[in-house]
Parts: sequence; C-alpha cells; structure tokens
Amino acid sequence: MPSGEQSEAAEKPGSWAVHFPGNLRWSNAMQIVKGMVPYGAVAMDEVDRIGRRLAARAGETDLDRVWREEWLAMADRIATVADKAAAEKREITAGHHYMRAGNYYYSAERFIPPGAEKMAMYHQALRCYQAAMQRLHPDIERLEVPYEGASLPAYFVKGRGTGRRPTVVLFDGMDNAKEMSVIFAGLDFAKRGINTLAIDGPGQSETLRLRNIVSRYDYEVPGRAAYDYVASRPEVDPKRVAVMGYSFGGYHAPRVAAFDQRYAACVAFGAMHWSIYDWVAGNKAKLAVDARTSSTSIFQFRWVVGAPDNETALEWAKKFTLEGVAQNIECAFLVLHGENDRIVPLSEAQTLYEKVGSKRKQLKIFTADEGGAEHCQVDHRQLGVDYIGDWLLANM
Repeated sequence: MPSGEQSEAAEKPGSWAVHFPGNLRWSNAMQIVKGMVPYGAVAMDEVDRIGRRLAARAGETDLDRVWREEWLAMADRIATVADKAAAEKREITAGHHYMRAGNYYYSAERFIPPGAEKMAMYHQALRCYQAAMQRLHPDIERLEVPYEGASLPAYFVKGRGTGRRPTVVLFDGMDNAKEMSVIFAGLDFAKRGINTLAIDGPGQSETLRLRNIVSRYDYEVPGRAAYDYVASRPEVDPKRVAVMGYSFGGYHAPRVAAFDQRYAACVAFGAMHWSIYDWVAGNKAKLAVDARTSSTSIFQFRWVVGAPDNETALEWAKKFTLEGVAQNIECAFLVLHGENDRIVPLSEAQTLYEKVGSKRKQLKIFTADEGGAEHCQVDHRQLGVDYIGDWLLANM
C-alpha cells in the first residue's frame, strides 16, 4: 500500500479505527484509549458512551474543551466508585476502577496546554494509576533510576523463572505513560520469562510533568542510565538486555542502541519520522489550517523538549535525527509498522530498516488483512506485543 494511502474499510464512518471521520485528532486519541481494552485497563462500554457524547458535540467551537470535559466526567465518575470500594476494603474492585479512571484522566489531560489545570489532571491520573497498581499488581516494583543527579520513575516487572533472565528497557511514546507500558507489554513479557523496566524517560509522562526533565536528542544518555540500573539487579542477565520504544520511542530506542553496544537487541515498536524537523513543521502547518487534521497539539513538541517557543522547537527538531547514527546499530534489530499507519507513513519504517547497520535486522509490516495495521498496532496491540515477545526470545 503506498505511503499515506488508507484502506477503504478503515475509512468507513463508525469503523473501529476512524471513530470520528474527518477528525484525526480525536480519532487517534480515541484509538490510544481503545488499545487498552484487551488488557482490562478501560471498558469499551464507557469509551463508547464518551464517543457518543463527543460526536454529539462535534460541531462546537472549542473541541479541545469538549474532549476534556467528556473524559473528565467519566474519570470522576469511575474514580468515585473506586474510592468507595477502597473505603469498604473491596480492593480488587477498587483496583479495576482506579485503572480505568487513571486512563480516562490521562486521556482528558491530552489536549490541555501546560499549566496548573494540566498538572492537576495528571495528579489525578497518577493517583489512580498507583492505586490500581498497588491492588492489582503488588509484585510490580515502583523504583527510581539514577539519572544525572536526579532520577527517572519506573516500574520493574520480574519475568517468570529463577536466575538471571533477559530484560527489556521500555521507553514510552510522546503521549503515553509507563503505567500503560507495564499493562500492555510488561505483563506479557513476564509470562515469557522476560523482565521489563518500564520507564518514563526525559520528556515523558511523570518525568516531564512532575520533575520538569525535558527530552533530549541524545537519548543514549538516559539509555545508559537505564542499562546501568538493570545490569545491577540479580534477576538480570546483562548480556541479554534489549531496548525498546514505541511511537516517538521509535526514535529513542534506535538512538540508544547505536551508542550503547551493551544492548543485545533493539525494538522500534513503530518507526518514527526519519526527519523529526519535517514532522514538526508539517504539524505546525496542519494546525494553522485545521487542528482536526493533526494528531498532536501546537504545544506538544515544544513542551516535550523544553523550548521557549515554537520557532525554537522547530530549530531544535533538526537535532532529533538518526541520519549518520542508524548505521552504527550492530545488535539484533526489529522494527514493526502498520501499513495503514496514519501518524507515521510506512515509508519511514522502510527508511529506518534500510539504514540500520545491523546484519541481524527485520522489518515486520502488519497488513489490514491480518490486523495491527494502525500506528504501533493500536488496533490490535496484542499482535504486535506477541510478535515482539517471541522475537526477543529468539534473538537475545
């Protein structure tokens, strides 16, 4: 399928992938929430109710406010049930509701510009996420990874078995969180005997919001910190550590692997744009005409990298490149991509694959027929995670 071309089935109004035809902004954000359905982290009934209310308000002027209000209303409702269940010591029921509320608060926060309201919303999301993890997954360890005189928040999920085991260092995308990484990937990897360090790196989720640690083009620095940490643990085989990133992490992970040869494997769970500059400039142009045509917000990249304004952010974007870097990757390398990815064209994954220097590299393209054809396989994430888990066992 040519780059940018979309399947006829995916474009039908009311389809799974395009919940809001003509509004990529809402459809993509809705996909991210729906992608957590298989893991019990959201409820399809609740998501569908929100979708109907959003559709009924799609003609209003301030669509970002509409989005925030509808997700917030559901999050508050579910969190109230969770709090009552917790007070009555019905811990598992509370945990399930806290998990869903956390994801709904996180979705509500998505289009809010940086400021007090966004931080208050995130505090609510984090409160619910942590309450859910404590009740549903008490064996998962919340920890801090030392980083340049500070630390990066993370979770460590132990793989089944004893002795030293293979391990994945998993960095988020630009719009995701370590709590989501644990649920959709860490728990499944653990079943295969693989440990996972799910980490909010610089510019990601808790690290950005509560610690003001912004992203950086030289992501090998936090990558080294993460490796140093996991290699110090008795459950980890230091010769079998992989680095993985999804969405924007599709830039981070290859950059880490190129500069830190201690990693035995690298997974780009969805390639990122080869030219981040072109991507940022393209989004800026789309947002100036019609915000619905862009998956991101005008403030997002600027905020993530800590730039004082959008022009500076655009200039800084030139540093975020794998040009002259990808050929230095020597470890086993896997890039997954969907042929119908609406955020990052398939051609970007093909470019990444071609330029990676490893002789042990693979490009897996998920088609519309088999499923998983959307961005980071969000339409059928289990397919992508299973593929990665099996590949890791075979290549580490």
